[in-house]
Amino acid sequence: MTTADPEKDRRLKEAAERALAEAEARKREEANNPPPPMPRELGGRDGPEPTRFGDWEKKGVVSDF
Repeated sequence: MTTADPEKDRRLKEAAERALAEAEARKREEANNPPPPMPRELGGRDGPEPTRFGDWEKKGVVSDF
């Protein structure tokens, strides 16, 4: 993308390069430090996750999200 103002073009290009460099650094950091495992749920539902796979039913009551 170019504009009629060469100074504005230069600033946009510099900002885009900084953003790309920051994103690459963030990806490297995440690759080197994976998130800790999630704790096991106690007393949760059996089967597929109800919030992703349909209605939530417990003790005869159905809630539709």
